[in-house]
Amino acid sequence: MSIIKKESQSAPDLSGVPTKVLEGVKHPLEHSWSFWMFTNDKKKWEDNLIELTAFNTVEDYWSLYHYMKTPSELSLGQDYCVFKKGIRPMWEDAANKKGGRWLITFEKRRDDLDWIWLDTVLLLIGENFENNDLICGVVVNVRAKCKISVWIKDASNPAVNMEIGKKLKAALGNVKIGFQLHDSNKNLYTV
Repeated sequence: MSIIKKESQSAPDLSGVPTKVLEGVKHPLEHSWSFWMFTNDKKKWEDNLIELTAFNTVEDYWSLYHYMKTPSELSLGQDYCVFKKGIRPMWEDAANKKGGRWLITFEKRRDDLDWIWLDTVLLLIGENFENNDLICGVVVNVRAKCKISVWIKDASNPAVNMEIGKKLKAALGNVKIGFQLHDSNKNLYTV
């Protein structure tokens, strides 16, 4: 299971560009986040779920992003998950039990899967929602029909959940998204 990109990319030549570097200065995020992978190579579901690393600064996230495979480079059946530190990306976790998810479904494995995943992760870790405390994390399921889902803590307030869905839709553009409870495949509402 390799999640590191195989090709190496050379950095641009910045030798003639004047810079002022502040050693050790990083931009902290509001929350610490865990980066998970579902490997899909073991019999027991929970054994496939691996916490790869955690990050709490903008720079640490970009360091991970640039050296890990994108979702479209993963094998079918694998998932990436980015969740607030301490929340496991499973319905049974206490933070997720009463919640649901905003779900984007792709009819096939599309080229825009990677940028929609990136934009969604950035929206979450950048705290771009008015109700950031209700958001647990985001999952990308790599299948024949891929899915990206934003997991919400509490499904009992439709108005608040619609706010989150509308913000997500506005940021991602021409995608259809629906809200589902974790134990259902039926959309409660769509935007």
